[in-house]
This record gives sequence, C-alpha cells and structure tokens, in this order.
Amino acid sequence: MSAVDTAIPTPKKSPLDVVIAPRTENEELISGSEAIAHAVRLANVDVITAYPIRPYDTVMQYVSKMIADGDFDCEFIVAESEHSQFEIVKHASAVGARVFAGSSGVGWFYAFEALAVTAGLRLPMVAMVGNRALDDPGAFGVEHNDALAVRDLGWMLCWVSTAQEALDTALIAYRVAEDPRIFLPCAISCDGAFLTHSQSIVKVPSQAMVDSFLPRYDRGDKRLHPDNPITIAPQVNEDWLMEMRRQSDEAARRASDVLIEAYRDFNAKFGRGGEPFIERYMMDDAEVALVGMGTMAMPVKVAVRKMREQGKKVGFVRVRWFRPFPTRELQDALADVHAVGVIDRDFSFGSAFFSGVLANELRSALYPAKKKNQPKILSFIAGLGGREVSTGNVMKMTKTVFDAANGVGTDAQDTYWIGARE
Repeated sequence: MSAVDTAIPTPKKSPLDVVIAPRTENEELISGSEAIAHAVRLANVDVITAYPIRPYDTVMQYVSKMIADGDFDCEFIVAESEHSQFEIVKHASAVGARVFAGSSGVGWFYAFEALAVTAGLRLPMVAMVGNRALDDPGAFGVEHNDALAVRDLGWMLCWVSTAQEALDTALIAYRVAEDPRIFLPCAISCDGAFLTHSQSIVKVPSQAMVDSFLPRYDRGDKRLHPDNPITIAPQVNEDWLMEMRRQSDEAARRASDVLIEAYRDFNAKFGRGGEPFIERYMMDDAEVALVGMGTMAMPVKVAVRKMREQGKKVGFVRVRWFRPFPTRELQDALADVHAVGVIDRDFSFGSAFFSGVLANELRSALYPAKKKNQPKILSFIAGLGGREVSTGNVMKMTKTVFDAANGVGTDAQDTYWIGARE
C-alpha cells in the first residue's frame, strides 16, 4: 500500500497462521546498515524519511541507491532535521502507511518530542538507532545512552550483534509492532561502526519468504481517514491520561507473548532466530556469568572460550530485548551462578551504586527471585565512545567476578571502569 492509497487494507492474517514459503535466500557480503536497508525493502515500507548523521546515515544511502536502481518503490523524503523526519513518519503511520526512520546520538535526541508522542499515540513506527556517543565532547563512537533514553516511554527496544540479526530483527519488529494487540513503536539498536559499517556474510531472504511471514499493516478502525472520522492526540489532561497510560502499559505487557509467537513463526519459516529475548553462551555449568548487549558479544565470547580452555566455568548471557525486559529469562539463565558481571556500554550518573543502566535493571530483575544465595552483581562500564573492549579486558573483569563469588577482596556494590586512564 502506498502512502497515498485510500483503499481499505485487506484483512490481516492471524499471527498464528504459519505458511511456509520455499526457503530461497541469497548470501551477500554487506554491512549492518545495508542489512537494515534490505529489511525495509523486503518489508515493503511505504514511507521512509532521512536526515544524515553518522553512523546511521549509511542506511539512508543504501535505501536511496535501491530506489535509484529501481529495486525499491517507496516515498523517500529527505527532511530538514531529525525532528521533522520523525514527525513525517509519525503522521504517515497514523493514516496506515508502514514507515521507517532512524538517527544516532544527539540526532535521536533532537527528535525526542516526536519520539515521545509516537509512543503515546500507539503508532507502530520501526526505527534504527546507530548507537553513538552523545556530544559534547564530540565523538562518533558507540555508546548506548542514546537509544536507552526512550526506555520508559513505551518504545520496544532491542540490541543486535550481527548484520544477519539486524535484518531478521527488523522483520520481526514490524510483525510485532504492527500487531493490533501491541501498536507500539520499536527501536533497533545497532552499534556504530562495529556493526553499522562492518561487513559480514548475510542471508537475504526472498520476497516470497518475507511475505509469508509479515502481513500488511492494518490499523482497522484506528486509521486516520476522511471516511473514518476519529481524533488523534486529543487534549485529555487529568480526565483520561492515566487510563491511556495504563492501556499502553497493558500493550507493553502483551509484547512478550507476541514476540514469542513471532520468533516461533520466524524460526519455522527461516530456520533461524534463536531464543527471543536473550542469548545463552556456555551457560550450562557456569559458576559465574557475564552479561552485556550488542557487539560486545564478540570479544566476550572469544574470551569465554579461552577461559573455558583453562578450566574456568564462565558463561555469557547477551540481552537481545531490553524492552520488554526479559526478567523471567534472566532469572532462569542466572539461577545457578554465584556472581554476575554486567558490562555496560552506557552510564547512569548518580544511579544506585553509580552503575550502568543494564546493571541496575538486572539487580531489579533478580531481587524478587527469593533465592538463599543470590548471585553477587558487579557493574563494569567499558567501551565508551567506541573504545575497544579486548579479550584481556574481559578476562580481567571475569577474574573480579570470580573473586566476588569466592568472597575475596571485592565489593559487589562497586562499579568498575574498565580500560579508562587514571
């Protein structure tokens, strides 16, 4: 459906309908940004807006090339600012268009008014955040604070670690965000440079495969249209605001079950996808665990393998979906470990224990587990501004976690800055 099409959309398939299309895919050497561009093409997105800011801008470059080559038909609008681009797709979503936009760092913040309103209006925009440090001082390297800023507004929020996962997750994000039980926006976070600009082999599915998985976007009687007079963004003040917030909360609570449905269907059709909310790596007999998000997974996994060769029982849990937060999954994954080291590529100045955001979320998730020997939780802040996190850094953090597990000279309430000059 184009952005100006006024026809009433065809009925949406049930998310439980599983139709297996022939599994036809091409392998391509592409970056994470190009993988996202392929995903929005395969999703038949109607309206895409753009405003250049590194490292996100490579996505709009790939999209514009697809359009110029005749491989993709959509309304591609270059706005005069990040704020305007998110306003444009917000309104396009309200009239029934499937939309996409994205930004990075301070550009994401410049659009913040539109981002907050999009969630409040229950518009299922899918956006990409090319994670980048917030100015000043000026920096283009990856940090996670930009995307994390929307975590309490009603946005679904996830981090991917590979270009393949970026493509697959974008398709899943449209399926879940546009489900009538949800109608919430979703931000896909891709670490700047490490993922947005790094190439790897990616399986790009056929259009038929994607069409069998992703139904058309259908707002039903919530579509803004001359033949369907409804009010969008009414002024409600104290009369109805709490009820509307509670409705959004109920949708956020339903998101976990809808994500499980979508991953189950995706796994059946594409033969991959894995566990929806977290990834477990060498956790079966782990005595201690590291937890992190995004491309941090690569050096951590290498270090974990090396330490396993040395007989050290350490595992890794990668958080894939931050909103909805995988509370039950993390409780299960970490049930038998003695200590946990959380590696944050973000900061939360003045927070409890002066920890990173993920560390304090994990403390909250594990607190009600009512276990006699609660795992000690240590907070590590590393890799800010795109600084490399080496296997040596990971091994140093792991030693600290083992010390905490054994009660040796380590305070689990401390937060450790790794790789920072004194």
